[in-house]
Amino acid sequence: MVDCTFLSREEALGKVRASNPRIIGVYAMFSMKRHALEMARLLRGDCELLVAGGPLPTTQPGDFLRDFDLAVLGEGEETLLDLLYAWEGAAALSEVRGVAYREGGEVKLSHPRRRVQNLDNLPFPARELFDNDAYKRFYWERHGYTITSMITSRGCPFNCDFCSQPVFGGQFRMRSPGNVVDEVEAVLQLGYRRIWFADDCFTLDRSRLIDICNEIIRRGIRVDWECLSRVDTIDRGLAGKMREAGCVRVFFGVESGNDAVLALMNKRVTTAQASEAVTAAKKVGLQVGAFFILGYPGENDETVLDTVRFASALPLDYLSFTLPYPIPGTPLHERVKDRMVDDNGKEPRRLRFAEHTLLYRSSFSEAKLTFALLKGMVQFNLRKYLKTRGYNLVGKPLEKLTDFLFKHLR
Repeated sequence: MVDCTFLSREEALGKVRASNPRIIGVYAMFSMKRHALEMARLLRGDCELLVAGGPLPTTQPGDFLRDFDLAVLGEGEETLLDLLYAWEGAAALSEVRGVAYREGGEVKLSHPRRRVQNLDNLPFPARELFDNDAYKRFYWERHGYTITSMITSRGCPFNCDFCSQPVFGGQFRMRSPGNVVDEVEAVLQLGYRRIWFADDCFTLDRSRLIDICNEIIRRGIRVDWECLSRVDTIDRGLAGKMREAGCVRVFFGVESGNDAVLALMNKRVTTAQASEAVTAAKKVGLQVGAFFILGYPGENDETVLDTVRFASALPLDYLSFTLPYPIPGTPLHERVKDRMVDDNGKEPRRLRFAEHTLLYRSSFSEAKLTFALLKGMVQFNLRKYLKTRGYNLVGKPLEKLTDFLFKHLR
């Protein structure tokens, strides 16, 4: 296993080649497409079988089968094992469930594979194969703590317009509380002191989450952790239990400050619920972060400004604005695919406060939306540091001026 996080391309290629592999697998999500394809081309002569896996090969296998021999579709644990058994036994790889391949110039799909139902049967990630010291050093130097991620559930029953879930799907499956806390203890033994629960929505099943919190408390485990949540799955009671069990920060995907736009996004939440969730978490001492999207297809100047005002006025510790990101396979992508400027997994350009690449032709210019992003961050920080009185004196006039400028930008 070669983790490329802290390696240059040359170092990564050297490590792969030094292992003299017969089979090479490369993971790819939307923003990794170009890098994955380039790695495949560079490694073509260094192995007997090249396999692509991850969200993008699952939704667009044909784009990968020009450079890879096979693509694993969906969850890969069982598929890859069967693939290896077939390879060793000289069986037809096309008979392995859950793969895509080329035959006679056409992309073929084998029989689909059922997703893993009992997640407790899966082993914990082999974290000993990673450079844990490098990860701990990276986070300690930048944030003053060490952190690694865990996933305790798969699938999301919601269908947000912009969200892609080709690997885990819409069926919500959970690991048991005991199994989750066992992995927490394993992570702590590696020297990490904080955990990022990277589930799509860690708070989705209230009863299980309370059981996880109680198990952490019962075992006397001292660990800081943070997670993602929907605004309609948390209240002050649950937030308090999370805080008692070590939660220090929760992030909400709010996405818009306008209820009509939230309906357009199929979020199935309201701005009132967002305000209540943020307030509940703050009242028990949690840090709170929130994510928002500006310039969604169907928006106008007023709805964008609604989101900027709403987001910047929330009592948040962390705020992120992004532009719409049309991931292949999502309803959002279907609506704008004929207007795509770049459909090849372009990485967003990054400012300190914003990701601001517009990948399709929009009624808003990228410059106008970038202005809205920066305006939102300025308002947010002015409110935080000037408090109410100072903001009324300085921030409000600036807000009105920048509202005017935004409306007159093209």
